Amino acid sequence: MSENIFNHLLSNESLFKNREVLHHGFIPSNLPHREKEIQSLVHNLVEALHGQIPSNMILYGQPGLGKTAATRHVCQQLMSRGRELGRTIHTVEINCCTIDTKYRVLSQLANELMLDTSKHVPFTGWPTDKVLSRLKENMERLGGGHVFVLDEIDHLVKRHGDDILYPLTSLNYELRNSRCCIIGITNDLNFTDLLDARIASRLGSEDIAFSPYNAQQIEDILAQRADAGIREGVLKEGVIKLCSALAAQEHGDARRALDLMRVAVNKADVNGDELVGIEHVRMAQNQLQFDQMTPVISGLPFHQKLVLYSILLNETNGLTNVSSGEIYSVYQMTCDNAAVTPLVSRSIGNVIKNLDSLGLITTKTTSLGRYGRSNRINSCIPKNIDPIQIMTNSDDSMKPVIQATYRLQSRL
Repeated sequence: MSENIFNHLLSNESLFKNREVLHHGFIPSNLPHREKEIQSLVHNLVEALHGQIPSNMILYGQPGLGKTAATRHVCQQLMSRGRELGRTIHTVEINCCTIDTKYRVLSQLANELMLDTSKHVPFTGWPTDKVLSRLKENMERLGGGHVFVLDEIDHLVKRHGDDILYPLTSLNYELRNSRCCIIGITNDLNFTDLLDARIASRLGSEDIAFSPYNAQQIEDILAQRADAGIREGVLKEGVIKLCSALAAQEHGDARRALDLMRVAVNKADVNGDELVGIEHVRMAQNQLQFDQMTPVISGLPFHQKLVLYSILLNETNGLTNVSSGEIYSVYQMTCDNAAVTPLVSRSIGNVIKNLDSLGLITTKTTSLGRYGRSNRINSCIPKNIDPIQIMTNSDDSMKPVIQATYRLQSRL
């Protein structure tokens, strides 16, 4: 019988002490540089321990700033203290990117508070008012305080409107034996602009804005995680500092720094190296950029690929800070070569916004005085990634576009 292919790896001593510590979902007992935000959450939610109704809250901030981690940490502490005091406290967290309809949100909340699984709300099939009634019944049966955390709440509202939020923010007017608090977590700083004024005033009773981490703060976070997750003495000098600096350049995202360090240590592990150095961090950086960008570029709809190619073609010709009008002129040529009808210029504006939100380009609005405003557009794809090759490999329709010859007008 041949030897099991996993045996040689099981016998090797990993550079990791606890790999889980370096993943996003891990909640440490201490969250550095989020003391102010945590205290704001605590001062509000302590009302549940007094038997009162905490205010609804909205937490703002870009991805990787600790919004979800801070909320989970506080909720865990809240339930723990509630058990000690004999207070009934329930917290339910829902990620609105995966549970993204009114029915599914209400049914998930109701089922999380249902002790008898035989009476669970079905995945589909009930009227939503019946699901809402079941949720209220379950809350009243359990009594006490309920904290509902809606992570990525902007995703739900953008897809299906704010209908779900009105009944949730109205629960306290209908409950007798229990109380409810809604915490919405969003990456969109303009989230409340999407809401009806009545809902916005109820939901945003207290707002907390999470500011980006700077390089030193990220370094502190990584040092804490490295102590718990990586064997002592395997990180060379400068590894944590480089991971922190690279992540600080990208909006102060702590998750990005954790990914860099985890992948760097894994690279060293796979290579059989005893120490993790700067070269492993650079390898991790290249891998993460490629892994993130490739599926995004490959999955772009065809006209978005044409617009992106038009931007890249302008830059190849030496034109940077191009206007949407310059892009549209080249885009029309690419459509001729692809034998497709071009979209109207207004639609191209929406395409440019989408490419910007995906992190493939940057747009900056500049004033032209009495002539209005204009967008200045540049690509921001890392140099180690070949977007044209990725588009060619993923879509045969791009081949005649890329193989064609273009006459581009240079600026005077």
